[in-house]
Amino acid sequence: MTRRKMLILCTGNSCRSQMAEGWVRALKGDLFDVWSAGIEKHGMNPFAIQVMAEAGVDISAHWSKLAAELPEQEYDYIVTVCGHASENCPYFPGSARRVHAGFDDPPRLAKDAKTEEEALGHYRRVRDEIRRWAEGLPDTLG
Repeated sequence: MTRRKMLILCTGNSCRSQMAEGWVRALKGDLFDVWSAGIEKHGMNPFAIQVMAEAGVDISAHWSKLAAELPEQEYDYIVTVCGHASENCPYFPGSARRVHAGFDDPPRLAKDAKTEEEALGHYRRVRDEIRRWAEGLPDTLG
C-alpha cells in the first residue's frame, strides 16, 4: 500500500503540529509520510519536546518551519490543528483534502501556571489528546 502524504499545520509550528507529526510518524508511519509547518515560525517549544520524550517519541531534531520551506509536492491531507491555521491556511494546489483537528494551545493554557509541573500538565493533556487522534488514523480524517 502506498503511504499517503500528510501536512500538519499550526500557527507557529512549535508545539501542537510538532507533537502531531511525532505521533503520526511513531504510530502510523506505515500509512503516512508526514510533515508539519506553521503559518509563522515560533521555534521549537522545549516543553513539547520534553513531554513527547516522556511518552517515548523524540522530536528534539524537529525545527519550526513554514510550509514554503518544505519540498514542493502534492499532499493527500492537509490537517490544521489550531483555529488560526484553519482560518489562514495557505493555498495548496492539487486535490488535498483539508481536515481540521483542533487542539488547545498548551503555551496559552500554561501561561498562568504557578509551577513548571502545573504547566507541564497542560502539555501532557494535549499530547495525549493528539496521541488519541493519531491512533485513530485514518478514521479521524473524517
